[in-house]
Amino acid sequence: MQFFPRAIAKTIERVAASFPALILTGPRQVGKTTILSKSVDASYLSFDDPLLRESAIQSPSGFLEINRPPVIFDEIQYAPSLLSHIKMSLDRSNSQGRYFLTGSQQFNLMKGVTDSLAGRIAVLPMLGLSMRELRASTLLEPFVPSDAFLSVATEQQVAKVNVWPMIFRGSLPRLWVDEALDRNIFYASYVKTYIERDVRDLAQIGDELAFLSFMRVVAANTGQALNLEALGREIGISAPTAKRWLSILMATGLVYLLQPYRTNTVKSIVKTPKVYFLETGLAAYLTRWPTWETLEAGAAAGAFFETFVVSEIIKSYYNSGRELPLYYYRDAQKNEIDLIFEIGDTLYPAEIKKTTDPHYNDVGIFRKLDAITDRTRGEGVLICQANNMVQIGNNSKVLPVCYL
Repeated sequence: MQFFPRAIAKTIERVAASFPALILTGPRQVGKTTILSKSVDASYLSFDDPLLRESAIQSPSGFLEINRPPVIFDEIQYAPSLLSHIKMSLDRSNSQGRYFLTGSQQFNLMKGVTDSLAGRIAVLPMLGLSMRELRASTLLEPFVPSDAFLSVATEQQVAKVNVWPMIFRGSLPRLWVDEALDRNIFYASYVKTYIERDVRDLAQIGDELAFLSFMRVVAANTGQALNLEALGREIGISAPTAKRWLSILMATGLVYLLQPYRTNTVKSIVKTPKVYFLETGLAAYLTRWPTWETLEAGAAAGAFFETFVVSEIIKSYYNSGRELPLYYYRDAQKNEIDLIFEIGDTLYPAEIKKTTDPHYNDVGIFRKLDAITDRTRGEGVLICQANNMVQIGNNSKVLPVCYL
């Protein structure tokens, strides 16, 4: 069976040498268990097994005595009481790389981690396969629209790529390991398992069909400003319920809220985040696009392309173990910059458009950042489907999406 080398592997190895415990979080089937098993020399136990789960819950100290480190505990959210006993085990030893945990839910799980293992555990979020990984790129640096990064990316001999099959099929490894796998059947099973397990565990959802409809509405609004009232109204639920259901999608790693950039020097910046359904293949399935060609030509193409770009950038930071420096800009006059990278005291702007024919006017908006007097405006990029990287204006470039 084909295995795609994962960029996060080097981060796992580096972190395991510095922390006694590590937890890998992210949506189901992004490859958390596989990469841990290949990256560390440890025994493996999964709490998907009800007998193991019962043993760990009923006698956590005895369970740890039998299953000594180094050990991988898969889906630790099913045995949260084990965390405090792992803490006691870690306190008795100064060695690193002892416990490796995975989890598909971040609500109660991360509360238990922060309460019991603060300072003792490294938390690494993980998403599906990146475009770099699918193309076997060796580029490991997180993306930033700076000349320094782009010079490194250029040395990688970047080749133009059609991203639409990637957007449509999605980033879950099984779909690429077995390309004969029926995408629709896979996602139907994925959604069923997700709702029956993660959603039921995280909240008492009485109407599973309504929650599925909510997932579809969120997927259809990817790349848009968050409006909980409108999301709820579309399927007949209240805004508080929509907020709670959205938090479930966020806790399971399927949805990301991009926050607006805020500063004391500019008072007119809006406070509403933008919502991104990070797994574009699942979003395309939920919104019923039949082929990548119809998706590319459809009314939602711009939003899906933007979502793909944002998710690829997020993956580059997750895989390198770096914190996300990402925001967007929108003021009261509806001037908007799709992404702002805050690196130190420099702001690097990026616009995202599916066009193959970019224009100088597309980057003129970057001048809005000059009003933020306590920050310096760095190089900007227009990420699009152009064939070549070219200069556009004094301090900006047209950047083909393949450079991500």
